[in-house]
Amino acid sequence: MPGATRHQARERALMLLYEAEMKGEPPGAVVAALAVPPDPYCATLVAAVERHRDEADALVAGAAIGWAPDRMAVVDRLVLRLGTAELLEPGGPPPAVVIDEAVELAKVYSTEASGAFVNGILSTIAKALARRAVGGGPIPG
Repeated sequence: MPGATRHQARERALMLLYEAEMKGEPPGAVVAALAVPPDPYCATLVAAVERHRDEADALVAGAAIGWAPDRMAVVDRLVLRLGTAELLEPGGPPPAVVIDEAVELAKVYSTEASGAFVNGILSTIAKALARRAVGGGPIPG
């Protein structure tokens, strides 16, 4: 997928994360097994999710009161991991872009209601990370 847009790279990353989840394999192993490597931004996103998985899950769990990540729909959980990992990456896109993209992925690949669910959780996480960046309050999770 050379020359893919960032939106297309996020879609492909979500597909690879889903494949890894269904196979019970690390996302990096799924990427390594591909005959044709994915777009560089897609590979960066998958690596970020793998690197930040524990922190992302803790942030999601803290922001999604009453919804442990393992109880969420698989696609919703993966979209939240992807968005949270992107928020955690230094020099990443603005939080509003990350959230908008994640909401769109949730609406397309999960349910219409998933968009609002993802928006609420990622908005909470983005605000908490912004507070942490300036030495403010605690991070959920």
